[in-house]
Amino acid sequence: MLPIHVEFQSNGLAIAGHLYLPDDHVEGDRRPAVVTSHPFGGVKEQTAGLYARKLAEEGFVTLAFDAAYQGDSAGEPRGLENPFARAEDIRSAVTFLATLDQADPHRIGALGICASGGYVPFAATTDHRIKAVATVSAADIGALFREGLGGGQDEQVLQDMLAAAADARTAEATQGTFRLDPVVPETPEQAAGWPTLYQEGQDYYRTPRAQHPNSPNRYLFRSVDQIAQYSSFDLVDLISPRPLLMIAGTEADTAYFSREAIGRAREPKELFWVEGATHIDLYDRDAYVPTAVAKLTGFFKENLAAA
Repeated sequence: MLPIHVEFQSNGLAIAGHLYLPDDHVEGDRRPAVVTSHPFGGVKEQTAGLYARKLAEEGFVTLAFDAAYQGDSAGEPRGLENPFARAEDIRSAVTFLATLDQADPHRIGALGICASGGYVPFAATTDHRIKAVATVSAADIGALFREGLGGGQDEQVLQDMLAAAADARTAEATQGTFRLDPVVPETPEQAAGWPTLYQEGQDYYRTPRAQHPNSPNRYLFRSVDQIAQYSSFDLVDLISPRPLLMIAGTEADTAYFSREAIGRAREPKELFWVEGATHIDLYDRDAYVPTAVAKLTGFFKENLAAA
């Protein structure tokens, strides 16, 4: 199944997307549709596109897209990771789907992976056009930067990062230089001793497994001051009465994000465990992705059937 290259607007910027149509789609057939949003550091050609294609094979119209300032999408400076802009991109993707002849504007769901597993619920709290909300390996990027993976990070670490981000902003204005830092370690040697998330992230993003030229493993460091202000799940209860499904691997070192978010959410909600899977396993591993896709397929079919 080949994607259709599309473009839509978000905050005045051109957003590049891949639209997937089911093989049996015919003209005039308005199907339930799903937006899929990529991880921090990712692009539409990686795990978000994989899930979009597999859900299209199950009968949905799907859209994977590159965040503004990243991938094939417009926006300067490159590599900016602004959680609030990321949420707006998701809302804009919903708007785009709602205008298509192939999609039913009243039956649109959204799927977020990793950091977008925080961005999608955040956007859905106030966008009632998103009728069903799902995540895979969800992470709250704000909490990751503020507290470190698993919590317990010394408070001075964040203060030092914020001071460096402030210096980076001044350097942009006075020197025209842009500080770009790695998202994951570049090599296995650099990843040694890091938590599993980052070791496996290096293997996913920096090897032929999923490496892509539009995913350069760099983010604009001064994004830190916007990331630190953001929390994914503070208002997650506002998603109700629309359904929330969160999928996580039992071996994921980020699983606590899904567990805590589900604890804050209201019904209908479900936390679905994929036995033996780590955070990154759910991006592409054949041993685990079919289980996640089957669960997502049932969830979206049930909840978008008569939304």
